[in-house]
Amino acid sequence: MNVVEEKIDDLNAILRVTITPEDYSENVNKVINDYRKQANIPGFRPGKIPVSLIKKKYGKSILAEELNKMVNQSINDFITTNKLNVLGNPLPKADEEVKGDFANPEEFEFAYEIGVAPEFDVKLSKSNKFDYLKVEVSDEMLDKEVDNLAKRYGTLVAAEEAGENDMVLGEFTQVGGEIKNTSTISLEFIEDAEAKKMLVGQKPGTTLTVDPRKVSKGTEDMASMLAISPEEAETLEGEFEFNITEIKTMVPAAVDQALFDKLFGEGAVKSEEELREKISGDLERMFGNDSDRLFSQKISDALIEKTSFELPDEFLKRWIMASSEKEISKEEIDADFENYKKSLKWQLIQNKLIKENDIKVENEEILEYTKGLLINQFAQYGMPAPEEDVLNEQARNVLQNKEEANKIYDNVYGVKMLNFFKNTVKLNEKSMPYDDFIKVAYGQN
Repeated sequence: MNVVEEKIDDLNAILRVTITPEDYSENVNKVINDYRKQANIPGFRPGKIPVSLIKKKYGKSILAEELNKMVNQSINDFITTNKLNVLGNPLPKADEEVKGDFANPEEFEFAYEIGVAPEFDVKLSKSNKFDYLKVEVSDEMLDKEVDNLAKRYGTLVAAEEAGENDMVLGEFTQVGGEIKNTSTISLEFIEDAEAKKMLVGQKPGTTLTVDPRKVSKGTEDMASMLAISPEEAETLEGEFEFNITEIKTMVPAAVDQALFDKLFGEGAVKSEEELREKISGDLERMFGNDSDRLFSQKISDALIEKTSFELPDEFLKRWIMASSEKEISKEEIDADFENYKKSLKWQLIQNKLIKENDIKVENEEILEYTKGLLINQFAQYGMPAPEEDVLNEQARNVLQNKEEANKIYDNVYGVKMLNFFKNTVKLNEKSMPYDDFIKVAYGQN
């Protein structure tokens, strides 16, 4: 076998693979003999079929299959040996047929196109300055979180009349219809001002005419409130009578040692000041994920814009079409190609930074990260983590799933790249109010 590279330009090349009878004859004859032993042809005993008949019946397909294997192997070996940084996979050259005669096989030549990754430099140092946005944890936010915790562990008690945040229990009856159901209206979550105003101040025993759409939080909530299907709720019309039977108000728990112990364990937090410090830390960590995401996006956008190199566009379009699992048109590829190029460009930049800065992910790190994911899952269900040997076995089982393993590797590399960026560039930390941060983080106007 012989492979020759013909360079078209810096980004495109053709690999020509020449295969002679000396390369393929032994393998082809072996497969033919195997067919001869296994084939079932009327008039011949198993294993006694003439080789000439096997060649006539199966010879071309056997030869084609063996040649295909040899071509793929020789191209892969050539790429590896010559350290070619290719994009996608080699594609058979569309405007050239295979040179050779399958009816009278001798020498064959195959031509494959390859797209070559460009050479480029990535410039990143402390001279590069990036904003790192953080949420300013205000006293108002802490007050709200403390109030929420007190309510969560508070007690519902009967009230004489409905307040703005109370729960009103009663029975819905469809006017002129058959729907009837006992349910609850939470005044705290009613967005319609008129509907809320009508309910505030009402007492048990009162019957009101209400529109269930205005006292619920959407179709599914209304369906649950009336004990009907979401499909029925979508087309529901008309009014309902609501007979108030009971009113409940939430009496928040006292912000004292008993609450602290319920939240964090006995003695872990000993004052409201310590509680607020802990909440503040939790909020900073929670918003830190958004801060990291925004920072990473800024780095990505800047490097994609400032790192200049070309890609083998036409080859990539052909490769996308050839490798797509579903049928895709040229128009569809063209419409989304700039997004694809941007994603590929970022991948190439990351790979170069990983290689040049010797950023590695070890198997032990992957195992520990996976164990951490499992521990968090157990915690979500209020369960303790299993013993270390059991946890190790469960983590290894997760990593047997190739798709899950790839996600975990990407996540760990993502963390390492984030830390690399933080240590390499100059961070300009900016704290801002929560509402302003959310607008930036989620593109709200």
